[in-house]
Amino acid sequence: MSSEDKLSTFLKTGPDWGRLKTSVPGIFVLKMPAYKSSPARLAIELNPTDDSGSPTKKRGLVLRSSDELEEYKAIFQYDKLVPLLKSVDALNPKVKRAPKVGEDVLEI
Repeated sequence: MSSEDKLSTFLKTGPDWGRLKTSVPGIFVLKMPAYKSSPARLAIELNPTDDSGSPTKKRGLVLRSSDELEEYKAIFQYDKLVPLLKSVDALNPKVKRAPKVGEDVLEI
């Protein structure tokens, strides 16, 4: 089954808010449910993974279009972001991550 066929099937039969793993760690396909007059659609979720490839956050960064990706790329380019994150890292307590069982993977 091709990647496009697998995505089409996931859009039609996958559970609302279901997550489909891809072959790239941290990139998932997310099925967003229909809402009012908008039909169900797919989005990309960026979410760090643990050693077993499972997401470490309940919900990661959701990208609904390539335009949104470009907007985030611009934000990530700000020089002050890294120093701010290092300050936050230094102040926050360390968090331990628990491993989870693997699931189906989409090859991209």
